[in-house]
Amino acid sequence: MKNGKKIVASYTEVPKLSKKYRKQKKKIVLTSGSFDMLHIGHCRYLCEAKKYGDILFVGIDSDEKIRTRKGPDRPVVPEDERMEMLTYIADVDHVVLKKLSEPKWELIKLIRPDVLIATADTYTPAEKKQLLEFCGKVVVLRRKATTSTSAKIRLVQIGAEKRVTKTISNRLIQTIEQILEELKDET
Repeated sequence: MKNGKKIVASYTEVPKLSKKYRKQKKKIVLTSGSFDMLHIGHCRYLCEAKKYGDILFVGIDSDEKIRTRKGPDRPVVPEDERMEMLTYIADVDHVVLKKLSEPKWELIKLIRPDVLIATADTYTPAEKKQLLEFCGKVVVLRRKATTSTSAKIRLVQIGAEKRVTKTISNRLIQTIEQILEELKDET
Protein backbone atom coordinates (compact mmCIF):
# COMPACT_ATOMS: atom_id res chain seq x y z
CA MET A 1 0.00 0.00 0.00
CA LYS A 2 1.02 3.60 -0.46
CA ASN A 3 -0.21 7.13 0.30
CA GLY A 4 -0.93 6.82 3.98
CA LYS A 5 -1.95 3.18 3.56
CA LYS A 6 -5.20 4.19 1.88
CA ILE A 7 -4.25 3.28 -1.70
CA VAL A 8 -3.99 -0.48 -2.11
CA ALA A 9 -1.27 -1.12 -4.70
CA SER A 10 -2.59 -4.44 -6.04
CA TYR A 11 -5.37 -6.98 -5.73
CA THR A 12 -2.95 -9.35 -3.96
CA GLU A 13 -3.02 -7.10 -0.87
CA VAL A 14 -6.82 -7.09 -0.62
CA PRO A 15 -7.40 -10.53 0.97
CA LYS A 16 -4.73 -9.81 3.61
CA LEU A 17 -6.45 -6.56 4.57
CA SER A 18 -9.88 -8.20 4.68
CA LYS A 19 -8.55 -10.99 6.88
CA LYS A 20 -6.91 -8.47 9.25
CA TYR A 21 -10.17 -6.51 9.64
CA ARG A 22 -12.22 -9.66 10.17
CA LYS A 23 -9.89 -10.70 13.00
CA GLN A 24 -10.55 -7.27 14.53
CA LYS A 25 -14.32 -7.91 14.18
CA LYS A 26 -14.66 -4.94 11.81
CA LYS A 27 -17.62 -4.73 9.46
CA ILE A 28 -16.35 -4.25 5.88
CA VAL A 29 -18.19 -2.15 3.29
CA LEU A 30 -17.37 -1.97 -0.42
CA THR A 31 -18.53 0.38 -3.13
CA SER A 32 -17.07 1.29 -6.49
CA GLY A 33 -17.38 3.64 -9.43
CA SER A 34 -15.59 6.04 -11.73
CA PHE A 35 -15.47 9.05 -9.39
CA ASP A 36 -14.51 11.25 -12.34
CA MET A 37 -14.54 14.97 -11.56
CA LEU A 38 -15.21 14.36 -7.88
CA HIS A 39 -18.26 16.37 -6.74
CA ILE A 40 -20.51 16.78 -3.70
CA GLY A 41 -22.70 13.85 -4.72
CA HIS A 42 -19.71 11.51 -4.59
CA CYS A 43 -18.72 12.77 -1.14
CA ARG A 44 -22.27 12.40 0.22
CA TYR A 45 -22.53 8.92 -1.28
CA LEU A 46 -19.25 7.78 0.32
CA CYS A 47 -20.25 9.28 3.67
CA GLU A 48 -23.55 7.40 3.55
CA ALA A 49 -21.80 4.16 2.50
CA LYS A 50 -19.44 4.32 5.50
CA LYS A 51 -22.44 4.34 7.87
CA TYR A 52 -23.00 0.66 7.01
CA GLY A 53 -19.75 -0.53 8.57
CA ASP A 54 -16.35 0.16 10.07
CA ILE A 55 -14.06 -0.06 7.04
CA LEU A 56 -14.92 1.38 3.61
CA PHE A 57 -13.12 0.06 0.54
CA VAL A 58 -13.69 2.01 -2.69
CA GLY A 59 -13.00 0.36 -6.02
CA ILE A 60 -12.17 2.99 -8.63
CA ASP A 61 -12.50 2.21 -12.34
CA SER A 62 -9.27 2.49 -14.34
CA ASP A 63 -9.00 4.98 -17.19
CA GLU A 64 -9.17 2.09 -19.69
CA LYS A 65 -12.31 0.70 -18.07
CA ILE A 66 -14.03 4.11 -18.16
CA ARG A 67 -13.04 4.76 -21.80
CA THR A 68 -14.51 1.38 -22.76
CA ARG A 69 -17.80 2.20 -21.03
CA LYS A 70 -18.14 5.98 -21.50
CA GLY A 71 -16.14 6.80 -24.64
CA PRO A 72 -12.71 8.10 -25.69
CA ASP A 73 -13.05 11.52 -24.02
CA ARG A 74 -13.44 10.06 -20.53
CA PRO A 75 -12.28 10.11 -17.87
CA VAL A 76 -11.61 13.81 -17.49
CA VAL A 77 -9.39 13.21 -14.45
CA PRO A 78 -6.70 10.48 -14.71
CA GLU A 79 -6.92 7.43 -12.43
CA ASP A 80 -3.93 8.37 -10.25
CA GLU A 81 -5.48 11.75 -9.42
CA ARG A 82 -8.94 10.25 -8.84
CA MET A 83 -7.47 7.68 -6.48
CA GLU A 84 -5.51 10.28 -4.54
CA MET A 85 -8.52 12.60 -4.28
CA LEU A 86 -10.54 9.81 -2.67
CA THR A 87 -7.84 9.32 -0.03
CA TYR A 88 -8.59 12.81 1.27
CA ILE A 89 -12.18 11.85 2.09
CA ALA A 90 -12.23 10.90 5.77
CA ASP A 91 -14.83 8.14 5.35
CA VAL A 92 -12.71 6.26 2.79
CA ASP A 93 -10.33 3.73 4.35
CA HIS A 94 -8.90 2.10 1.22
CA VAL A 95 -8.92 2.79 -2.52
CA VAL A 96 -8.33 -0.02 -5.02
CA LEU A 97 -7.90 0.41 -8.78
CA LYS A 98 -10.26 -1.79 -10.82
CA LYS A 99 -8.55 -2.65 -14.11
CA LEU A 100 -10.46 -3.62 -17.24
CA SER A 101 -8.51 -6.89 -17.35
CA GLU A 102 -9.80 -8.05 -13.95
CA PRO A 103 -12.60 -10.64 -14.02
CA LYS A 104 -16.12 -9.45 -13.31
CA TRP A 105 -16.79 -8.93 -9.59
CA GLU A 106 -13.20 -9.92 -8.73
CA LEU A 107 -12.81 -7.19 -6.10
CA ILE A 108 -16.10 -8.22 -4.48
CA LYS A 109 -14.94 -11.84 -4.40
CA LEU A 110 -11.59 -10.87 -2.85
CA ILE A 111 -12.99 -8.56 -0.17
CA ARG A 112 -16.20 -10.49 0.51
CA PRO A 113 -17.72 -7.39 2.13
CA ASP A 114 -20.34 -7.54 4.82
CA VAL A 115 -22.15 -4.83 2.86
CA LEU A 116 -21.89 -4.03 -0.85
CA ILE A 117 -23.13 -0.52 -1.64
CA ALA A 118 -24.47 0.30 -5.10
CA THR A 119 -26.79 2.68 -6.94
CA ALA A 120 -30.07 1.51 -8.45
CA ASP A 121 -28.62 1.14 -11.95
CA THR A 122 -25.46 -0.75 -10.95
CA TYR A 123 -26.86 -4.29 -10.75
CA THR A 124 -29.98 -6.05 -12.01
CA PRO A 125 -32.20 -7.77 -9.43
CA ALA A 126 -30.81 -11.13 -10.59
CA GLU A 127 -27.22 -9.90 -10.18
CA LYS A 128 -27.99 -8.59 -6.67
CA LYS A 129 -29.27 -12.02 -5.72
CA GLN A 130 -26.20 -13.69 -7.24
CA LEU A 131 -23.85 -11.27 -5.41
CA LEU A 132 -25.13 -12.51 -2.05
CA GLU A 133 -22.84 -15.50 -2.60
CA PHE A 134 -19.88 -13.11 -2.09
CA CYS A 135 -21.20 -10.56 0.40
CA GLY A 136 -23.50 -10.27 3.40
CA LYS A 137 -25.99 -7.93 1.78
CA VAL A 138 -26.39 -5.47 -1.08
CA VAL A 139 -27.59 -1.99 -0.16
CA VAL A 140 -28.85 0.35 -2.87
CA LEU A 141 -28.35 4.06 -2.23
CA ARG A 142 -30.00 6.88 -4.10
CA ARG A 143 -27.73 9.24 -5.98
CA LYS A 144 -26.72 12.14 -3.74
CA ALA A 145 -26.51 14.99 -6.28
CA THR A 146 -28.97 16.60 -8.64
CA THR A 147 -26.52 16.26 -11.51
CA SER A 148 -23.93 13.78 -12.71
CA THR A 149 -20.37 14.20 -13.92
CA SER A 150 -21.57 13.53 -17.48
CA ALA A 151 -24.18 16.30 -17.16
CA LYS A 152 -21.57 18.73 -15.82
CA ILE A 153 -19.27 17.92 -18.74
CA ARG A 154 -22.14 18.54 -21.19
CA LEU A 155 -22.77 21.95 -19.60
CA VAL A 156 -19.10 22.87 -20.05
CA GLN A 157 -19.22 21.68 -23.67
CA ILE A 158 -22.40 23.67 -24.39
CA GLY A 159 -20.86 26.79 -22.88
CA ALA A 160 -17.69 26.34 -24.94
CA GLU A 161 -19.74 25.76 -28.09
CA LYS A 162 -21.71 28.97 -27.51
CA ARG A 163 -18.50 30.98 -27.01
CA VAL A 164 -16.89 29.50 -30.13
CA THR A 165 -20.04 30.07 -32.19
CA LYS A 166 -20.28 33.69 -31.02
CA THR A 167 -16.58 34.30 -31.76
CA ILE A 168 -16.83 32.74 -35.23
CA SER A 169 -20.04 34.64 -35.98
CA ASN A 170 -18.51 37.96 -34.94
CA ARG A 171 -15.36 37.34 -36.99
CA LEU A 172 -17.41 36.20 -39.97
CA ILE A 173 -19.53 39.36 -39.82
CA GLN A 174 -16.38 41.52 -39.57
CA THR A 175 -14.83 39.72 -42.55
CA ILE A 176 -17.98 40.12 -44.66
CA GLU A 177 -18.21 43.81 -43.74
CA GLN A 178 -14.54 44.28 -44.66
CA ILE A 179 -15.00 42.53 -48.02
CA LEU A 180 -18.11 44.61 -48.77
CA GLU A 181 -16.22 47.79 -47.89
CA GLU A 182 -13.35 46.81 -50.20
CA LEU A 183 -15.79 46.02 -53.03
CA LYS A 184 -17.50 49.37 -52.46
CA ASP A 185 -14.13 51.16 -52.68
CA GLU A 186 -13.30 49.41 -55.98
CA THR A 187 -16.48 50.66 -57.67
